[in-house]
Amino acid sequence: MQNKAAATDLTETGPTQAKAGPTYQAPALEKGLAILELLASVDQPLSRTDIARRLNRSVGEIYRMLHQLVQQNYVTSDGEHYFLTTKLFELAHQHPPTQRLLSEALPLMQALAAKVDQSCHLTLYNQGKQIVVAKVDVPSGMGFSVRLGSELDVLVSASGRVLIAFQDASIQAQRIEECALREPEIDLAATEAALGRIRTAGYEAAPSGQVRGLFAISFPILDLRDTALAALTVPYADRIDLKGRATISDVEAALGETARLLTTRVSGK
Repeated sequence: MQNKAAATDLTETGPTQAKAGPTYQAPALEKGLAILELLASVDQPLSRTDIARRLNRSVGEIYRMLHQLVQQNYVTSDGEHYFLTTKLFELAHQHPPTQRLLSEALPLMQALAAKVDQSCHLTLYNQGKQIVVAKVDVPSGMGFSVRLGSELDVLVSASGRVLIAFQDASIQAQRIEECALREPEIDLAATEAALGRIRTAGYEAAPSGQVRGLFAISFPILDLRDTALAALTVPYADRIDLKGRATISDVEAALGETARLLTTRVSGK
């Protein structure tokens, strides 16, 4: 009986509508991906019952899938609760384009942080949000930084606007639509005007729309078509107890130089 159920889960059915193109079903894969996406979206471990309830599945079918995910080291458990391992994160960083970007970026980011005594981070766009894929903390130990792997809003942040501004018109429109679903309160007319200004200037430098007293400076990392692959950002935090530190203008110059060098190394521009 168990083998029959497993076979049913893995069955792929042929095309249902010839004119619409092939449509295949793989229920077991869908359940596994749904579990991974759920565990990635929460900040605490979940029990089997919690997972089953949130996915509207039976505990029995969730148990079998969780067992396989644990066996493959995508998920781990303390006996009662389940949470993601770092395997997905490691796989993402093995992807050749991302791996090359990170291997080239980190030494340059470390040199930049040391020069301006500010943190910096690198973000990539992903379906209406941006992901922090690399970061270097403030060398002197006190300042503002973001957590590696954080998901950040796009249209309200300097780095996010840079990722949108340096795209062709169709991709830009698509990404604005995706982001508006997560940020429905955003002023789209003002955003589109800001994107044009950023494209003309070549970067964004503005007070943070999320953290009071912070000033964000962000440059695109471009491909050969002048499309933004990533955004390199310094969240400038002033220190009132130190004198002679790099100014915002100093950071703009240093960050721009670093972004251009990284663009050259990654894209050959």
